[in-house]
Amino acid sequence: MAKDQEPTTIKKYANRRLYNTGTSTYVTLEDLAVMVKTGEDFVVFDAKSGEDITRSVLTQIIFEQENKGHNLLPITFLRQLIRFYGDSMQNLVPTYLDFSIDSLTRDSDKLRGQMANAFGPSAFTAIEETVRRNTEMFEQAMRMFLPFSGGRGDLPASPVGGRVEPKTEARVDGEFDTLKRQLDEMQKKIDQLAGKG
Repeated sequence: MAKDQEPTTIKKYANRRLYNTGTSTYVTLEDLAVMVKTGEDFVVFDAKSGEDITRSVLTQIIFEQENKGHNLLPITFLRQLIRFYGDSMQNLVPTYLDFSIDSLTRDSDKLRGQMANAFGPSAFTAIEETVRRNTEMFEQAMRMFLPFSGGRGDLPASPVGGRVEPKTEARVDGEFDTLKRQLDEMQKKIDQLAGKG
């Protein structure tokens, strides 16, 4: 679909039926998933209120895919994502995820080729390394926008296990150092697989 073309409007009715105004047909979540995969942009509106419900419908598509056994989201990721709701980092998470998935998408062809040539444990390290590299670039970008972080980018992590504990400076620094060390290790693996290390 051309980038200058308007997204297709999908209307969701009270009976949960989805109507594609572009083709004048009723569609399913599976049809919308195919549209996403083929790059066709769409927005979903509640037919009665006119509210934009695109985000919740896309989330439903992901839920349906996960229920079909196409598990893409690790449990640890889902738990951490839930912890970010209501956290002070909540506003940064969408930007970070957008940045990371955009970088992964740009590098996907190269990663596919490397995984095909080196299928095995090293194939998965390529993804880990890409995530690490993207995290580093994101941290550098955030340092420019967050002068209050002291230029270090060491923002506190959310509590583990849902417990709220008072955070001391040493604990926050320790958590950040551990995370940074893990990200550094992943970046080295991706760089090696990409032929940069």
